[in-house]
Amino acid sequence: MRTRSLLAPKGGMSASARLGQVLVLLCAALLAACGASGSGTMSSASLGVGASTSSCTNCGAAVVSLTDAPGDFVTYLVNVVSIQLKRADGTVVETVPVSTQVDFAQMVNLAEIISAKQVPAGQYVSAMITLDYSGATIAVEGATGTVTIAPDQIINGNTNVALVAPNPTQMTLTLALTGTGALAVTPGAVANLALDFNLLASNSIAPSSGAPTTVSVNPTLTASLAPDITKNLRARGPLVSVDTSAGSYVITMRPFQDVDDTAGSLTVNTTATTTWNINGSAYTGSDGLAQLAKLPAGTMTAALGQWSTTTRGFTASTVLVGSSVAGFGGNGIEGTVIARTLDQFTLANGIEWHQAQSTLKYVGQMVVTVAPATAVSEDGASGPFSIADISVGQHLQVSGTLGSDGSGNPTLDASAGTVRLMATRVQGTVTGTMPGQVILNLISLDGRAPGVFNFAGTGGTQDATATAYSINVPSALSPSGLTSGVPAQFTGFVTPFGTAPPDFAAQSLVNFALAPATLQVRWGASGSTAPFATVSSTELLISQATLQTSSLSGIRLGPSRIDARMLASGLQLVPDAADANPQLAIGHWQSQTVDTYSTFAAFAAAIGTDLNDTVAALQLVASGPYNAGTGALSVDQAVLVLND
Repeated sequence: MRTRSLLAPKGGMSASARLGQVLVLLCAALLAACGASGSGTMSSASLGVGASTSSCTNCGAAVVSLTDAPGDFVTYLVNVVSIQLKRADGTVVETVPVSTQVDFAQMVNLAEIISAKQVPAGQYVSAMITLDYSGATIAVEGATGTVTIAPDQIINGNTNVALVAPNPTQMTLTLALTGTGALAVTPGAVANLALDFNLLASNSIAPSSGAPTTVSVNPTLTASLAPDITKNLRARGPLVSVDTSAGSYVITMRPFQDVDDTAGSLTVNTTATTTWNINGSAYTGSDGLAQLAKLPAGTMTAALGQWSTTTRGFTASTVLVGSSVAGFGGNGIEGTVIARTLDQFTLANGIEWHQAQSTLKYVGQMVVTVAPATAVSEDGASGPFSIADISVGQHLQVSGTLGSDGSGNPTLDASAGTVRLMATRVQGTVTGTMPGQVILNLISLDGRAPGVFNFAGTGGTQDATATAYSINVPSALSPSGLTSGVPAQFTGFVTPFGTAPPDFAAQSLVNFALAPATLQVRWGASGSTAPFATVSSTELLISQATLQTSSLSGIRLGPSRIDARMLASGLQLVPDAADANPQLAIGHWQSQTVDTYSTFAAFAAAIGTDLNDTVAALQLVASGPYNAGTGALSVDQAVLVLND
């Protein structure tokens, strides 16, 4: 299958995001089209999806979600102005009721359900997203700490004009959903559209004197028919009703920070293992649902869980209610603890919210004061917890009274507030293993470089150290596959303050020796008219000589990077036999179009046709399993950018 999407006027080509000053490719992916086809449909009314006060006899529910892939950003805070669906007959449906702020850097392991509206039935052939960079905050992790990009250095990569007034600040991305990629909405059924903004493939950062200073934006949209089931979905909105006998409740959808509007309705199913955090108190299973039933309609909720493509329903693993939801019941901040004393800790790279307004604010550092009366909870656990559980490296959300110290630095007093401990990621290179424990040389903790942390006071017998960070690993995670020198990632919670070692309690494990890798090759402004030594239906080969002519050639394997220019046999791209639905695209810079392909053979054939003496490859971004022994990357996703 070959489909074409048009880039927004003056919006450049996606994968060239790492070309020269081009810094942002917004790869939208993961389209799961559902409807009346297959072995039957599930009624949207029976699921409580898309209920509307207006009658629509020929409508179905369109559940639209938004997520992001990992990148190099600490924060990427922009306004999503509009997400529209366009039907073949020209009918346009707006799925986002109001402009809302989104921090894409906070959505690496999360997808937000942004709409569950009833929309007119039919084939929807395009999706359009408008982003506004006026007032945007973009920060990256530099060699010596976090660097916030100046507003006038956030650049439209195609025009090289800053995205600040009086220049145009908005960019509209148009994605064609044609052929088997069309979104089919059927009366009484539920259709899903999952959008993925890939910041890793989307952003290239221009340094000056070693410090990142410029971000150029050149977004586009691509799609596939493969939902991402590895991430939690979040469904946020005020309570409508509770059905304790069915184990479910209904909300009005209000994504992100929206406080006033409606984006349809959704039924949230719960189970006996669903954990609840209701106004700072923890519950499990039916006890939590019973507590929810006592609260009035309109109480804010936020559920984390999974969407089933079989039942077309959403089931929550964790539910936050009332003041436990950021922005309700108080002011607060979410970020990473980088240092702690007895009753104070320093929170870095925080996103601050205010109860009285729906806007978010990036804060580089903030000192937070806690006390024994501070209510502490942990996602996925019923407790009890206290301020002793807050330690260095922990990702958390805290509410209280915002203020400032004598020097004007921001502070937050949570003495009578709440702290929510959230799942935290740690990445590093394995230096040793023993039963139930893995030792890492830290590469990052909660996405931050180890040098930013002060581990003083973390230990009972020994403070945590970045070069020998100890992970408690339950036997169910089978760490036996980890060997010295292998990069690994754990998700879990930092050990309570003053009790290390171990320094971290793992709940999940990624062995990057078995994980997909990401390739980036950039040939510079002149490009390469012969980037591949071999082009066939089963192979694309980049020779070492060609890799060495590139301005950037690297393979990212988890937190590690391999210089592709050092591969003596070059780099071989082959189809991934385990992926029946690859995401493959060729971007054309001058014509501002994107062609997408559903098979590796079709992708390779198009490359052979498109390249010639005047048409050159500017950049290639690809991902999939990498075999270091053979030098072959089995391609699941690839975007090749040409200069035509």
